[in-house]
Amino acid sequence: MAEPVRIAMWSGPRNLSTALMRAFSQRGDCTVIDEPFYAAYLEMTGLDHPMRAQVLRGARDPAAVAAGLVGPVATPVYYQKHMFQHMISGMPRGWMDHVTNVFLIRDPMRVLASYRAKRAQVTLQDLGISQQMEMFASTQNAIVVDAADILADPAGHLAKLCGAIGIAFDPAMLSWPSGPHPSDGVWGAHWYGRIWDSTGFAPPDVSPRPEVDRPDILGPALEIYDAMRAVRLT
Repeated sequence: MAEPVRIAMWSGPRNLSTALMRAFSQRGDCTVIDEPFYAAYLEMTGLDHPMRAQVLRGARDPAAVAAGLVGPVATPVYYQKHMFQHMISGMPRGWMDHVTNVFLIRDPMRVLASYRAKRAQVTLQDLGISQQMEMFASTQNAIVVDAADILADPAGHLAKLCGAIGIAFDPAMLSWPSGPHPSDGVWGAHWYGRIWDSTGFAPPDVSPRPEVDRPDILGPALEIYDAMRAVRLT
């Protein structure tokens, strides 16, 4: 069997990442995994996240997680949903040289407004902003995609993304059954309500940017977003 195409999709929270995971899960040639480092991240940081006890029932050895990401898989495509903020000091990164890394970005003002609707307290680290630029600077040949571009033209932009990755676009990626999916992490019960109610990509968000008074977060976040947006896939 030929070596599978391994896609590491990197994102911050509230960033279309679950919709993209759902899209790839509709491909007949694809295995999907949801945030495999989450349990190790909570174990290493001691952070109190929603559903912490349930999350910690997952794999907590980051080396074993990393080995699985580049190990045998039964399908030609292996889609891995990852979060920037999980890549703290001590997390292995050597495995990233053996996957196609895609960085999914979104306007930080919209990210912050959406995140605060789920958690009252939020820090720069919660959104993965620091790791986002550091990882982009140290990762060769990464592909950058903007959530707004995908929502503006799901078929066209997913076709471009698949082409950049080196796989064929499958129209099945444009819709999915409502409700939970077997690949969802246990935390889906808290975070994935909108996806569970959906059957496809939402229309583009044309509402005015939300007013969020957090200059400590938005200052560095917007600087990083603008730099990465300048080299995004168009």
